Amino acid sequence: MKCGFVTIIGRPNVGKSTLLNQILGQKIVIATDKAQTTRKRIKGILTNEQGQIVFIDTPGIHRPLNKLGEFLIDEAKIAIPDADVIIFLVDGSESAGKGDKWIVQNLLETKIPVIIVMNKVDKIKKPEKIEQNLLSYKTLFDENLPVIRISAKTGRNIDTLLKNLYKKLPEGEIMYPEDVVTEETMRDVAQEIIREKILLNTSDEIPHAVAVKIENYFEQEDIDKIYATIYCETKSQKGILIGKGGNLLKKIGTEARQDLEKITEKKVFLGLEVKVEKDWRKKDNILKDFGYKEEK
Repeated sequence: MKCGFVTIIGRPNVGKSTLLNQILGQKIVIATDKAQTTRKRIKGILTNEQGQIVFIDTPGIHRPLNKLGEFLIDEAKIAIPDADVIIFLVDGSESAGKGDKWIVQNLLETKIPVIIVMNKVDKIKKPEKIEQNLLSYKTLFDENLPVIRISAKTGRNIDTLLKNLYKKLPEGEIMYPEDVVTEETMRDVAQEIIREKILLNTSDEIPHAVAVKIENYFEQEDIDKIYATIYCETKSQKGILIGKGGNLLKKIGTEARQDLEKITEKKVFLGLEVKVEKDWRKKDNILKDFGYKEEK
């Protein structure tokens, strides 16, 4: 029986969360095409006849512009030392860039086994282009690392990836019950689902300037009642989030509620309000209140 930890590292928007959801066969991590969609480490647990893999999904690595950005980098750094294997997930539809080089030089110079996983290769029609891109990633490392080409969206070659991961994991007993797929609480899930709907329904600076806080979560037998506050940084952002006649806020709430009802398999009441917290991404105390600060 194999059991161990696999950390997923990569630039923003390479498909880390989509990959984890595909592996688990269900949605436990929100996934959009916006940077900073993933803001915290999230565990996803796969258990089958071969053993158990505890995946750690991490925020996309990019140069931090504020204290929130520094927290995102720290979330990725923290997930590396305890890993048995590291997946370096890259966008196989393009060649390696400065961001990939920075990740390798600053995070992946480690004795922990690394597998280069090329996602989105199905977007390229010319085989020679795929080989060029593959070479650009391999040359970032001093040693010859294994490379696996996948499509996180369609599930192509995920079985090959899992076989390779199990080969590198140590022998051991499973750490979580077989039916557990994540450590996330329903408060955590609700917070992220609401933020996902904001990301999908807004553009420009709004997705980056928004935080969601669950104020109260009342779980009952036939209905869950959730009250959440959406925080933004300016009055104009608040106006955009609410929308004309409250239409956008209602749309966000409806979409989030529908997703939550599928997850909880019962009725959900979702109460949303929007508040302004100026420059919250730069303030340690506010970041801690929103859950974006490691406890010392």
